[in-house]
Amino acid sequence: MTIRSLIASVLAVLSAGTVAFVVTPSTPAATAADRGRARPPLVIGHRGASAHRPEHTLLSYEAAIAMGADYIEPDLVPTRDGVLVARHENEISQTTDVAERAEFAGRRATKTIDGREVTGWFTEDFTLAELKTLRARERVPDLRPDNTAFDGLAGIPTFQEVVELALRHGVGVYPETKHPTYFDSIGLSLEEPLLETLERNRVREAYIQSFETANLRELARRTKLPLIQLISASGAPYDLVAAGDGRTYDDLVTPAGLREVARYADGIGVDTRRVLPVGADGRTGEPTSLVRDAHRARLDVHVWTVRNENSQLPADHRLGDPASPAYPRATGDVAGFLDRLLELGVDGAFCDDPAMGRAVVARRAR
Repeated sequence: MTIRSLIASVLAVLSAGTVAFVVTPSTPAATAADRGRARPPLVIGHRGASAHRPEHTLLSYEAAIAMGADYIEPDLVPTRDGVLVARHENEISQTTDVAERAEFAGRRATKTIDGREVTGWFTEDFTLAELKTLRARERVPDLRPDNTAFDGLAGIPTFQEVVELALRHGVGVYPETKHPTYFDSIGLSLEEPLLETLERNRVREAYIQSFETANLRELARRTKLPLIQLISASGAPYDLVAAGDGRTYDDLVTPAGLREVARYADGIGVDTRRVLPVGADGRTGEPTSLVRDAHRARLDVHVWTVRNENSQLPADHRLGDPASPAYPRATGDVAGFLDRLLELGVDGAFCDDPAMGRAVVARRAR
């Protein structure tokens, strides 16, 4: 028995502005479908512990591990020299100090990413050595002003560094391949370096996720690790759009669509509104049948993203005085919202605050 297992009963304690950091054991990457849905729901540290530290930094991943995350989630994009790094997007002006670096002013560019025009600085235009000179910062400072205290303290981590951290602490990794069709088009395929890193480090606790379908089908032929089809509340996978295929995410969540997804993936990662719809008044409505339908197709269901702030929660889970200037960023009834999702049978949740997620899962296990 590991030290992590011995202290698995230690819970996260949340009080006004205080988080108790805890450690819990990691869980196998075998899907709940394979295990008869007997294991507790997974707590996935969304971009680390992004409610408490600037996202996709080692500071954030370390905090997520201390707070009890079963898995930490790096979004992956490549450098010009083909190294995978953890950033939410390949455009990095919101998450680093690149715009203030005079030596990189000439790298500013406008590109079309997944059919959308984007202007800024892009990881694929920098070598890893150049990216390592940049400093990370909070992406949404108005929503999370406390996180700005950590601006400049961390750099951009490589996927290798994230994997080493996870292995050192006995947790899993849950990487997302960002914009695979776009990166294939410029000769920077994501799948090969992703699998090479996982295989070289003998990673066994991992899920691989994507909003596109073609790269998951490719990965299904090359790895036994579980794959997760990400599904937005609207729109369509970009690889299908680029191929002229008219199917949308709505089509993927029908019973027939889920059976097709199950041919290449082990689960779905869905916007919480796919499980608990939100009406025009901002309040949650009646649950959908998605969790039941996915389980019938032997697919796990992981939901994203459970966030603490009132502005990120349905109206019926907000707390405080709406007239207060701090109301949008004040913590709402996030535990109650997550509890409702777990009651509907979801198998895991991406949480910006893994301590909260761990506390809710542990309370339900009593």
